[in-house]
Amino acid sequence: MGVVIEATGASLRETIEWHEINWKNVNRNVRRLQVRIVKAFREGRYKLVRALQQILTRSLGGRALAVKRVTENKGKRTAGIDRELWNTPKRKSEGIQQLRKKGYRASPLRRIYIPKSNGKKRPLGIPTMKDRAMQALWKLALDPIAECTSDPNSYGFKNCRSTADAIEQCFTCLSRKTSAVWILEADIKACFDYISHRWLEKNVTMDKRILNQWLKSGYMENGRKYHTETGTPQGGLCKALHNPPYAKKKLMQSKKQISFNFNSSIQFYFA
Repeated sequence: MGVVIEATGASLRETIEWHEINWKNVNRNVRRLQVRIVKAFREGRYKLVRALQQILTRSLGGRALAVKRVTENKGKRTAGIDRELWNTPKRKSEGIQQLRKKGYRASPLRRIYIPKSNGKKRPLGIPTMKDRAMQALWKLALDPIAECTSDPNSYGFKNCRSTADAIEQCFTCLSRKTSAVWILEADIKACFDYISHRWLEKNVTMDKRILNQWLKSGYMENGRKYHTETGTPQGGLCKALHNPPYAKKKLMQSKKQISFNFNSSIQFYFA
């Protein structure tokens, strides 16, 4: 099945098959928009930020890249409540056409449980392929802002960062004679379960109706639908920017402010 891919700012349109998409051009055009979003955000031009986000999320190139990412990641064989997978070129092309903001409604998540190291089970919410792709699409628009606002010493779920970078930063901070002598590992109990929806709606820079669809979609378990008033289920892409980065930054700042009251030989590091 053919799909129209349009380069941002270009007047020409090219109809091609999924396997013929020029991903180099698609990535370049999306990247250019992301750079413009960063520039506008740093200049405090928030109306322009929102306008550029709309351009990116409506562009066919952006939608194609979102579909590519959710159909090539580790969860590509895990279906949501509709049991649909986008595992053929035809379905991927159809998926691009489905990523429309107008009339979008998120489906409930499929609730499953995965074992934890302590013997307990962690609830996991599995979105449908369409919802996953819509989240991946908006993640493209949110990533530039996340990189501008998140803690510079945060390494979890960050683009172009890894465990090796965190180790290097630890070495830098601990290798001096005047370095801290303690590293404290901390975990925010039930972090995903109690994140405030109101705070997210106020602080996450994206279309509020779309965000509300994800937050209030609920989940299905044993044939019954459960509504969600707080928290974000683990399993989605935008819920793993991952809680999102705005919440992570806020929590980290408050922890750092508290830590200043303790002995100066103690420092906190967050991965």
